[in-house]
Amino acid sequence: MSGLTPDDLVAIEEIRGLALRYALAVDRRDLDALVALFVDDVDAGPHGIGHEALKASFDESLRAVGVTMLFVGTHLVELDPDDHDQARGTVYCLGRIQADPGSPRMIEQAIQYSDRYHRSDGEWRFVGRKHELFWGVALDEQPLAQPPADWPEHQVGVGTIPHRYESWQRFWA
Repeated sequence: MSGLTPDDLVAIEEIRGLALRYALAVDRRDLDALVALFVDDVDAGPHGIGHEALKASFDESLRAVGVTMLFVGTHLVELDPDDHDQARGTVYCLGRIQADPGSPRMIEQAIQYSDRYHRSDGEWRFVGRKHELFWGVALDEQPLAQPPADWPEHQVGVGTIPHRYESWQRFWA
């Protein structure tokens, strides 16, 4: 990473923040916050182009699963040396995912996102994210099949997150 300027380091940190905000928006089912992380003319595949199309795509895919918890780990950002408003990145993520909204069955996925980023008006956003799996595995223990933890009274059991988030409640209303 030699030769990076202070501006480069700021750009890298801002880009890393995108992946973190993405994970929180997915876990909270905050679709408005989620699509705002993408460029205005994002390609949402069969749903079309733009934020409304992307919102429809996320709505469809996130309704197919229940509770998610995305943990962002390794994140390599490569700034384009010829265009300081373009970058690429590779993000590793572990996801704990309720297999479907009505099931206690949980899976774990080891995910790699291959990202493209663009800076416009001083703000970095995703141009696109490619989601690929290292693996997915069913978990032996089913954390959502427990009684409530009533934290801090008990350390083991089901907690209040994500159900207490207003965005989660709106999504499932």
